[in-house]
Amino acid sequence: MNLKNTIEKAGKKLHAVISPAPAGDILDTLRREHDQVQSLLEKLVKSDSAGERRDLLTEIKAALIPHTKAEEKTVYDRVLGLKGNKAKVDGHEGYFEHEAASRMLANLGKIERMTSSEFTAAAKVLKELIDHHVEEEERNIWADVKENFSDRQRVLMNEEFEAAKKRIKIPH
Repeated sequence: MNLKNTIEKAGKKLHAVISPAPAGDILDTLRREHDQVQSLLEKLVKSDSAGERRDLLTEIKAALIPHTKAEEKTVYDRVLGLKGNKAKVDGHEGYFEHEAASRMLANLGKIERMTSSEFTAAAKVLKELIDHHVEEEERNIWADVKENFSDRQRVLMNEEFEAAKKRIKIPH
């Protein structure tokens, strides 16, 4: 093999390593993230260790805050722009549920004794709220998205979603 071929092959390998993977459907990304947050919330509720709860709460904030803000801008705003009252109700409901989850997450972060019954109760409420929200969103919002946006549009939504998440600042 000559030097030119060696350099070309090395360049292709390098490009494959540093290039982002092709974006998938927004709904696939949302499902993965929903599963991740629900798993973290399950661990939070079951944990009785202050240190573990602190770490899990940090992980949940880091996953949930960018997810909800980016989802609102890239998915909910488009659903709100659709014709028909059902889609508008679905979009507004999603916003309200995100706001409720955000307030609950903030309240959870203010509880000083991580092993207290108050913390446990608040963690359970946040988990129940998120579980309810995910179930409804995956049924209603996703139906709106599937009916009104092409495969290509959903891939573009996913690219916008990923970029938007990177711009979100997570409060401490």
